[in-house]
Amino acid sequence: MTDPSTAAEAVDAAIGSRRSIRAFLPTPVPRTTIEAILQVAARAPSGTNTQPWKVHVLTGAAKQDLSRRIRAAYDDPAERATHREEYAYYPTEWVPPYIDRRRKVGWDLYGLLGIAKTDKARMHAQHGRNYAFFDAPVGLIFTIDRIMQQGSWLDYGMFLQNIMVAARARGLDTCPQAAFTQFHRIIEKQLGIPATEMVVCGMSLGHADPAAVENGLVTEREPVAGFARFHE
Repeated sequence: MTDPSTAAEAVDAAIGSRRSIRAFLPTPVPRTTIEAILQVAARAPSGTNTQPWKVHVLTGAAKQDLSRRIRAAYDDPAERATHREEYAYYPTEWVPPYIDRRRKVGWDLYGLLGIAKTDKARMHAQHGRNYAFFDAPVGLIFTIDRIMQQGSWLDYGMFLQNIMVAARARGLDTCPQAAFTQFHRIIEKQLGIPATEMVVCGMSLGHADPAAVENGLVTEREPVAGFARFHE
């Protein structure tokens, strides 16, 4: 029987060490490992056990081809302007403290990479690395049936978190990516996603490159006292 304290330490370590990794090694991830991660992640709760998640796993030529097509659209200003997100991931109006946190993580990342605030070309190139899944050997695209409502999206978030924690438990890293939603039409065509489904996000999966300076970014978190109220 597993010692509860040991189990808690292992779970806490997996959660606490999760970071958004933006540079990966080419080391392959076995399909059996990917399947095991998805299988345990599917234990996420969902309202009346609807299990609204659908996953496309991309490796090798399939991943490279999708990345190439999206990057071509991203690098063409006229083409990029024709692509829009289907749902609002971010607020239409930014207010503190959210805008402050958003700016800080952006400039912290650019600072590590030596990208100046006026260097639009390097900013564009760095953002474009999303579409190569940051060179991870595995790319994941998540979709949901359009008939599902807001509650199912909450369930989906728990499923995504389970994937990231299960990956950490196996010594792997991830980066969840909303950037893919802008190019959902390309993704739908390339992967044969039916019109009844919507792209939720993408995710990179693999081994973090320890030599990549951008992987040194560790974002801050509010202490419990900053976001929780105890009513006794």
